[in-house]
Amino acid sequence: MYRVLMVDDDPSILEVNRKYFNSKGYDVCCAANARDAFAITRTAQLDCIVLDVDLPDLDGFELCDRIREISDLPIIFLSAYTQQQSRVRGLSVGGDDYICKPYDLEELELRCRIRIQRRLGVEDKQVMQFPGLTIDIGRRIAFCGDQQARLTSLEFDILAFLAKHPGQVFSYEQIYDRVWRAPINSSLHSLHVYMSKIRQNISILCPEYEYIRTVRGKGYAFTPPKEEP
Repeated sequence: MYRVLMVDDDPSILEVNRKYFNSKGYDVCCAANARDAFAITRTAQLDCIVLDVDLPDLDGFELCDRIREISDLPIIFLSAYTQQQSRVRGLSVGGDDYICKPYDLEELELRCRIRIQRRLGVEDKQVMQFPGLTIDIGRRIAFCGDQQARLTSLEFDILAFLAKHPGQVFSYEQIYDRVWRAPINSSLHSLHVYMSKIRQNISILCPEYEYIRTVRGKGYAFTPPKEEP
């Protein structure tokens, strides 16, 4: 099930979008302002964001720019602004698509699905299994037995990236480049916090193993234990 965040200050639009996407099997989160939308993006496991430009506290362009500092989730703008200048700005700040109001719900859902599947890719249908730990890329969950790790969308992206390259050490800059898909533009503190949370969540599932290893002065590595013959 894909999870989409709908951001619009018009409750009737949110409700129509929510009902339609629910009918297509999506899990939908809703936010009526930029502050709530950003908070949800930081904590929830999302697959796509549908973002209105005209928000009460911060316009959608600025919100998109801030989201791009922490996530590469697909962002699709919905807007009554049909001018070319607005469409170009939406794409230039990191939006993946720009749809003018009024719009067709079937088309919106299709554009969301295409962006999500393109981001996940064929490789992301894999299920990676390690001693005591399973990482399901397609469903975007990590679990052991019936216990599931409580990871945000970004934390899962970091874990999945490292797990796809077991034993390989990645520098802080490489992780930013491959997961955020952007150069480091702030301190490394946020990355250290994310890694600490990932390590804590995985250790709850697999207390006998140390999957995330810090290599002093170099970065991080995913180090699954060797299975006994």
